[in-house]
Amino acid sequence: MEKKKRKFQVPHVYALLVGLIILCAILTYIIPAGAYDMMTLEDGREVVNPETFHYIEQTPVGLMGTMSAVFRGMLEAAEIVFLIFIFGACFGVIGETGAIEAGLVKASKALAGKEVVIIPVLMVIFSVMGAIIGSAEDLLPYIPICVSLCLALGFDSITGTAIVLCGGAAGFAGAFLNPYTEGVAQSIAGLPMFSGLGYRLVVYGCLVLLTITFVFIYARRVKKNPQLSPMYQIDQAREDKLELDEGTHPFGMRQKLILIALAITVGLLAYGTIQWGWYFEQIAGLFFGLGIVSAILGGLSVNQFANAMGRGMADIATGALVCGFARGIMVVLTDGNIIHTILHATANVLMKLPSVISAIGMYIFQCLLNFVVPSGSGQAAVSMPIMAPLSDLVGVTRQTATLAFQLGDGISNIFTPTSGYFMAALALAKIPWEKWAKWILPLIGLQYLLGAILIVIAHLMNWGPF
Repeated sequence: MEKKKRKFQVPHVYALLVGLIILCAILTYIIPAGAYDMMTLEDGREVVNPETFHYIEQTPVGLMGTMSAVFRGMLEAAEIVFLIFIFGACFGVIGETGAIEAGLVKASKALAGKEVVIIPVLMVIFSVMGAIIGSAEDLLPYIPICVSLCLALGFDSITGTAIVLCGGAAGFAGAFLNPYTEGVAQSIAGLPMFSGLGYRLVVYGCLVLLTITFVFIYARRVKKNPQLSPMYQIDQAREDKLELDEGTHPFGMRQKLILIALAITVGLLAYGTIQWGWYFEQIAGLFFGLGIVSAILGGLSVNQFANAMGRGMADIATGALVCGFARGIMVVLTDGNIIHTILHATANVLMKLPSVISAIGMYIFQCLLNFVVPSGSGQAAVSMPIMAPLSDLVGVTRQTATLAFQLGDGISNIFTPTSGYFMAALALAKIPWEKWAKWILPLIGLQYLLGAILIVIAHLMNWGPF
């Protein structure tokens, strides 16, 4: 009797990340250790000095270093890990009050027959947030809301998550006024801040149009046949699946006040991050306060409040802790001192290629580097001091070099498991990474291809100012 062939399964994200940590540890024995000296810019930001690369004594990461990388990664990623837990606790409490469900029932009734309109409208809004203020972590509160809304409207949890993540990421990758990626990269490259606006708007429009079209087509297919969704069985089994019954979900004064509090919180989040420079600590405090206010307005007892927080945090524990696993990769590469060696070797290769190939090579390198250094400003600080002068040597404008960084940094942020806010979003949406990865891979491929075309066009038109 023949044995059935085992069907290939995408590895669980924990298994994938542990495998990458071990692989990186092995590479620290193979790749020579090297380093650039750091220099401080006028604004106080530290970047590498491109003229100072030197090899240093090999520092391979041993067995204990490899095994403790996840623990150290957890410590280094503590801010995002605990921010996710706070989000989980907050929405666990709000979920206990039934406010969001009641509001979504009302919204679903109002949108009957016009469901697909919300997809492009919301995605454009989130894309603008990504393009102008670099929204990432501040998009997380919208995930549970959009997922619940899309499930109520007959779509699936992937559609709800994609509206927020894909919309925001398309804008982030095609940013035209984002100070955290475009602004940092241009300042390091010596370019006027936010210069090249005309072509950057074209890049933004192309990426957003492609992304909305992809999500829209998928959403309509799932609406017609829900079983086509990779999340069909999981969505059907969701305990929080919304039934459009106003009797079951009364929209009373308590629910209205909680939703008003949520709206005020989201408004404060946007204003605080832009005007007051809020970051993880303040955002966490804001949403923890929302959880307390919601419990009071919802009439929950002290124990109901505490239990709801516990359930909310437990529901997203797997996704929250992924951030620590992912940071473990960076821990190993840093301990092994091989990141700068890889950067130096790449620069040497690009110098020997024709200019148009070098432009594409810069783009490919930035795409790959983003899997290791998912922070936009961090990636700019490491790569742009080298890529900017290198672009002069190979006949590529610095404006094109910054675009290569921007696209390479932004496209894979909602695919790579090393991206903290992305894994937090999947945790809040309760979508396994392997299911999301399989769904989004075609879109990522199309975006990479579009990015390469846009880089070639920028190079051929000798996009300035220099």
